[in-house]
Amino acid sequence: MSDWQHGFYKADPQARRERLTQALHLPQSVTKALADHASPLGNELVENYLTDYGLPEGVGLNLTVNGQEYVVPMVVEEPSVIAAASNGAKRVQASGGFTAPKQHRELVGQVVLTDVADVPATVEKLTAQRDHLLAVANAAHPSMQRRGGGAQSMTVRTPGDFISIDLGINVCQAMGANSVNTMAEAVGRELTAQGYHVLVAILSNLATNSLQTVSCDVDFAKLATKEQSGEQVAQQIAKLSALAQVDPFRAATHNKGIMNGIDAVMIASGNDWRAIESGAHTYAARSGQYRGLSTWQVVDGKLHGEMTLPLPVGVVGGSIGLNPMTKLNYQISKIKTAEELAAVTASLGLAQNLAALRALATTGIQAGHMKLQYRSLAVSVGAKPTEVPLVAARLAKCTHVDQETARLVLAEIRKDQ
Repeated sequence: MSDWQHGFYKADPQARRERLTQALHLPQSVTKALADHASPLGNELVENYLTDYGLPEGVGLNLTVNGQEYVVPMVVEEPSVIAAASNGAKRVQASGGFTAPKQHRELVGQVVLTDVADVPATVEKLTAQRDHLLAVANAAHPSMQRRGGGAQSMTVRTPGDFISIDLGINVCQAMGANSVNTMAEAVGRELTAQGYHVLVAILSNLATNSLQTVSCDVDFAKLATKEQSGEQVAQQIAKLSALAQVDPFRAATHNKGIMNGIDAVMIASGNDWRAIESGAHTYAARSGQYRGLSTWQVVDGKLHGEMTLPLPVGVVGGSIGLNPMTKLNYQISKIKTAEELAAVTASLGLAQNLAALRALATTGIQAGHMKLQYRSLAVSVGAKPTEVPLVAARLAKCTHVDQETARLVLAEIRKDQ
């Protein structure tokens, strides 16, 4: 370890910034920029804190779920995500909106045993202890049970040479990771005291007991372009969906588009988007092959879309109550419960997917994507806010676009002015 790193975490943020600047021979402008974007809250949330790193926030529009219209805060750096989500949502809204039944909510706390001599006999003994082990878990976090939640089920599995005791824990309206870890560790200590070799006791992010399903039907007329009928577009979307069920290479990109929308909502709502990503992709491979999370088919003269994925979200707990922007976002969305957030999030993910598939089935993904990228490119070469739309409009007419092209276009605009 370099000397300057010793005790780095103990220093206050300003001292850290100065030490980093000196050690890495950075200009003082770096120290100032880091300080200008720092906040007291950030230092309470992460180790070795320096500053806050900002991401743009916008709102997804036109989203109707279970008959209610939502304005959904989204935090994301990719230019086309919010536009695509709003576009897909509008097409579904005009056809009746999304249907998302209220989810069952239960997280899994995993206690895994290793070096078991007689697996079948041990499974039998553990199963017989079900009520006792659930009581141990609930005693570790009694407030959860008082709120109507807590450890409510237990399953014993035998993956390979291991035994996994899976605790089904209702975390009420919270994200619940810390609560589940506390309860799993309590059961782990109990089993250790009984003579078992506990390898690990921790939350599993594969929340198969917190699945959210969403579906929609889209009228052909809402899919049509000047060149293609709505039915033709729907048939192409159905083929793209089928491809994502048999080809992991396509499925990975298919699901990335879905998660574009879901992650943006998770960040804005203060949820652990990494946990949601992990669970979603693992669920997509539950059959042994990685597949698209959503499916689209032509049914009864409409395009029918459906998707199910784990969404163990929360509206309290973690950093949700600490970040003032997160609180503000719940005021905007007017979402009150974890179940409502899961329904809205899944719907927005499916809307994002629809927009991407329609683009692929018609003009190609780049046509709409690049319109927004041109604006980013204009900013990157120094265009002022009033110049950005002018540069973007000219770039859209160019056959080849890169930073050098953008610089030349900006210079021409300024010369003309």
